[in-house]
Amino acid sequence: MRKIHVIGIGAGDPDQLTLQAVRALRSTDVFFVLDKGEVKSDLTRLRHDILDTHLPHGTYRVVEARDPERDRGAGGTAYSPAVGDWRSARAEIYERLITEELGEDRSGAFLVWGDPALYDSTLAILQEVLARGAVTFEYDVVPGISSVSALVARHRTGLNRVARPVQITTGRRLAEGFPDGVDDVVVMLDAHQTFRQYAEEDVDIYWGAYIGTPDEILASGPIAEAGPRIERLRAEARERKGWIMDTYLLRRNPGRE
Repeated sequence: MRKIHVIGIGAGDPDQLTLQAVRALRSTDVFFVLDKGEVKSDLTRLRHDILDTHLPHGTYRVVEARDPERDRGAGGTAYSPAVGDWRSARAEIYERLITEELGEDRSGAFLVWGDPALYDSTLAILQEVLARGAVTFEYDVVPGISSVSALVARHRTGLNRVARPVQITTGRRLAEGFPDGVDDVVVMLDAHQTFRQYAEEDVDIYWGAYIGTPDEILASGPIAEAGPRIERLRAEARERKGWIMDTYLLRRNPGRE
């Protein structure tokens, strides 16, 4: 039976791959890569850099396909259906790649940024492909270093504080307010710099963009002080590269003198 590896490749640094991930790379016959277009060609190049770092050049096969566009303007009640449509479009591509490019008793792999279990759709899409019944395969999951772990490591801080919870959420949810009973909040997928809502509160921010890559940018401090700098850095980076991937930790300090 066909075998699929879902391999977490970290936040971008080839040195972040685990030994388990490297072993999975070396047991793979075909790597499937979805191309996001010229603007985000860096993401495809980084995947090739990772393969070249850990595999002899020219010994592996890569099959690329164009990633379907998602309706990013959909909001409110239309958001979840738009994501569902995008995942189904991806499932059709995955199904075709596995059927046409991966022979029986061969192994293929999808290289997933960060960790496949955290804010990534690959596992759900593979399950949808299997549910369709047109192709069968086994799959396993290799965990990776998430952007969350890489972020706090680069800032030399912890993700949580003693006896206190931490929550991972999105900018869309943060806009509704700080989670109840939580003072340490990691925010992903925030295109609107929602941290600005909390500039008048005693909240520190630990921010990073393109974490683990040569373009990495870091900033931290009280939001009132660091926020304007982050906005400027973010705007400059987006103008320069055409896209940005950033993550941040907000740390509320109740009772601090």
